[in-house]
Amino acid sequence: MGLFDIFRASKIKAENELLRARLAELGCDEYEQVKEKIRQMEAEHSNNVKAAQSQLNAINTTIATNNSLIDKLQEELSSLSSKDEKLQKQIQTQTRKLQRVKELYKSVDYCITNFLDTDTSQRLSLIDENEYDEFAPSVTLKLHCMDIKSLRKAYKENDKTIDKILSSYAKRYTTKANRSIYQLMVIALRAELQNTLYDLKFEKLDHAIDNIKNITQKYLKIAGDGNQNIAGTLTKFIGEIEYLFINAVKIEYNYYVKKEQARQEQLAIKQQMREEAEERKLLEQQRKKIEAEESKYQIEIDKANEALSSATDTKQIANLKAKILELQGLLSDVAIKKEDISKLQNGKAGNVYIISNLGSFGDNIFKIGMTRRINPQDRVDELGNASVPFRYDVHSFIFSDDAVGLENKLHTILNNKRVNKVNMRKEFFYATLDELESLVNDLDPTAEFNKTMIAEEFYQSQSVDTPYTSDYSEEPDEEDDY
Repeated sequence: MGLFDIFRASKIKAENELLRARLAELGCDEYEQVKEKIRQMEAEHSNNVKAAQSQLNAINTTIATNNSLIDKLQEELSSLSSKDEKLQKQIQTQTRKLQRVKELYKSVDYCITNFLDTDTSQRLSLIDENEYDEFAPSVTLKLHCMDIKSLRKAYKENDKTIDKILSSYAKRYTTKANRSIYQLMVIALRAELQNTLYDLKFEKLDHAIDNIKNITQKYLKIAGDGNQNIAGTLTKFIGEIEYLFINAVKIEYNYYVKKEQARQEQLAIKQQMREEAEERKLLEQQRKKIEAEESKYQIEIDKANEALSSATDTKQIANLKAKILELQGLLSDVAIKKEDISKLQNGKAGNVYIISNLGSFGDNIFKIGMTRRINPQDRVDELGNASVPFRYDVHSFIFSDDAVGLENKLHTILNNKRVNKVNMRKEFFYATLDELESLVNDLDPTAEFNKTMIAEEFYQSQSVDTPYTSDYSEEPDEEDDY
């Protein structure tokens, strides 16, 4: 055996020792034990796989069952939704019918109250009437809250009720003469109603209602004088129809108001867009001006620094340093203004103002608005230029990063105190100085509030009888003669 064989045998022996040590770690001293261990592990793994497959099959079966159940529930839900939709339509239909019935009752009640002499036995008790009202609340109580579409719908419903009354009374006349009188009166009344609605103006609701009453009284007298036999029936008819005609006038009035409100809203939005465009233009001009100042100060600072680097005289050095500090202060102020302009241009930042005009509106009316002007007083001066006889007094400027939101919050809080309850773009409110001061302190404790109404021009105007003139010219002093 050579030296190489001895070295190789030694290496094999070492590998065997290492293998035995590894087998010992596994708990197997022999090859068969290792093989048996592997077989057991494979069998255990196979069993685990089978168990997992069995569980997976069971889960899949459960999922399939649940999916089938879900499909059935979805079909039931779809069926119930369809039934619910039909029921909702039926409810709406019945509600409309109840509403028409109630309006018919109210027209009869109106007739009894205003046209007939009778006792109260023909009317519902107060309890019955309140219970009935829960099922069919009167549309006329909520007209100002309706939108244009709802008002058109309400008008159609009222018109159907009118048609129902016209049809029911038409059946009461059997003779040709009486039918002719009734038909002519219906045509005339319909035409009179249309004329009244056509002439209806925003400031003439009471006048239109009085006009309806005058029309019905006129036709009642004409028809009654023409045939006394039908006077009683005509009185009931006119009494009921008058109530529904007044309803038509009220609905149409609110419809016109809503249309005008929408028109004014659009005009105000356009005006606001123009104002915002003007404000953006002014901000851009101010930004360019600020940038020019910033550039000028920076150039002067650079020149001063260059002169300082070559200066040798102590006094000159001190003067240059003082000049640099002054310029840096000015540059810092410009940077702050530039940042403020950037906020006003790019975000919702702005100033909410609270102003008054004692001479124009009195002492308890205030305007609350918002401006993005870097100097909010400019906007207030603009408002007081030509549209009102006197300048506005400013009670508070409140700066906010969300000035639009703050303005809306103030408007919402004071919504019930609006001067103009139709055009929401008119920003005037009834309030007191104490009330507004408390409100401002709650919303922004850091904001200042001025409770004084200076009203300088107003009080000056009250103190004289004749207007001041601007034609005065100073004459040279005459020399005294001695």
